[in-house]
Amino acid sequence: MTDVAGLRVGHATRSGDGWLTGTTVVLAPEGGAVAAVDVRGGGPGTKETDALDPRNVVQKVDAVVLTGGSAYGLDAASGVMAWLEERGRGVPVGTDPAHVVPVVPAACVFDLGRGGNFRARPDAATGRAAVEAAAASAPGARVREGCAGAGTGAVAGQLKGGVGTASAVLGSGVTVAALVVANAAGAVVDPETGVLYGELFQGRVEYPEARVHEAARRRLDAAASKNAPPPLNTTLAVVATDADLTKAQAQKLAGTAHDGIARAVRPVHLLHDGDTVFALATGARPLGGHPLALNDILAAGADLVTRAIVRAVRAAESVDGPGGVWPSYGELYGGR
Repeated sequence: MTDVAGLRVGHATRSGDGWLTGTTVVLAPEGGAVAAVDVRGGGPGTKETDALDPRNVVQKVDAVVLTGGSAYGLDAASGVMAWLEERGRGVPVGTDPAHVVPVVPAACVFDLGRGGNFRARPDAATGRAAVEAAAASAPGARVREGCAGAGTGAVAGQLKGGVGTASAVLGSGVTVAALVVANAAGAVVDPETGVLYGELFQGRVEYPEARVHEAARRRLDAAASKNAPPPLNTTLAVVATDADLTKAQAQKLAGTAHDGIARAVRPVHLLHDGDTVFALATGARPLGGHPLALNDILAAGADLVTRAIVRAVRAAESVDGPGGVWPSYGELYGGR
């Protein structure tokens, strides 16, 4: 994500003593970034998404918040808003430069009780910690993947989920990147072979040995028997580019990026999912007059979301605690 110049990412992670949750903030450069959203899950938990409709007045945002804690965790956005207000960043609402209203869209994943304590969830202080971490990070700093920030308590099917990122530079010189929180109710692994669905779209696939796959299935079945009923889950993503997009074009990018989730998670966009994709455009590079220029960005956004989900699952670490048991893909099938 930070390969898009000007964007910074910060995590606030809480684990242990009943906690297994956190918040991730994508911080835009000074002046903000054009933003849009596409929500396709049947049970979304979001904040300020209506403001991103191309028909509405807000053009740019200064940050996007992804958080654990279900709807309770959306309070993390308040901490980000307060931090932005202190720096005069937001929509001007008067003659005094200090009079601003930061527009901070947010979306949450369900991870309540996964650390053992149902009331251990992000709040405004968690959001402030995440945005401060983003602001303090160096330009282009590598984003921690796996069990960090909003991915701390994430679960992908029967496996441990987490945060993943991916980026690409197109032939036009435009950079496109994606950051996901893989917390899907659907499976990310083909039950017949043990291959990650997302890797089927990335060229050559290395199939696990049959004995390894059988052992993994036994472990997953044993873990599932110890867990609560089927989870209320969500996959969140932020797709970003340095191209100069309108809000309508950014909304199209957010929509096509959902295809990346559908390639990596099966089934997807269910009633109890809150699948949400945000799009950010910093506007540093002209889109160009060629009609295919936008198509290249749209296609890349979907591909990168798929790659980021794969990276999230591969980077995740197993959890065996009072809130549940979720083996990691790496533990079951080996890293690569």
